[in-house]
Amino acid sequence: MNTLTYRTISANKATAQKKWVLVDAENQTVGRLASEIASLLRGKYKTNFTPHVDCGDNVVVINADKARFTGKKKNDKVYVHHTGYPGGQRFATPAQMFQRRPCFVIEHAVKGMLPKSILGSQMFRNLHVYAGTEHPHQAQNPSPINVKDLK
Repeated sequence: MNTLTYRTISANKATAQKKWVLVDAENQTVGRLASEIASLLRGKYKTNFTPHVDCGDNVVVINADKARFTGKKKNDKVYVHHTGYPGGQRFATPAQMFQRRPCFVIEHAVKGMLPKSILGSQMFRNLHVYAGTEHPHQAQNPSPINVKDLK
C-alpha cells in the first residue's frame, strides 16, 4: 500500500518534555499574567498536548509583589476564607494580601484557572512564586519568557 498514514501522538508521563521557565511579574496585570502561567503549566501551547497528562512546564515567577491590578480592584476586590470556627469568616483585599503574603495573589489566581481535579493539583505543584528577584531554582537553569509575547 502506497498511502501515507498519520498517527496522533498522545503524550504520557514518560514522553512529556517538561522544561523550566522564568516569568517576571513586574508591572504585569495579575489576571492576564495568571492566564498565561496557567497555559504554561497545563502545556496547552505544545503540539503534543494531551488533556489527561501533566505535560506542562515548571514555572518560576519572580517579583510577585510588583504585579498590579487595573482600576480599583486592589482595594475593592475581597478574598474570603473561613477559619472553621463559628463566626470565623475573614476578609482581605489584595492590598492587604500583598503586605501579608505577596505570593498568594498570583497563586490564588492561577489555581482558579487550572482544572479542579487531582491533575490540576499536580500541575499547581509545578508553580513556584517568589516575591523578590532571588529564587532557589538556579540549578534548573530556567529560560526567561516574556508572557506578553506568548500567543
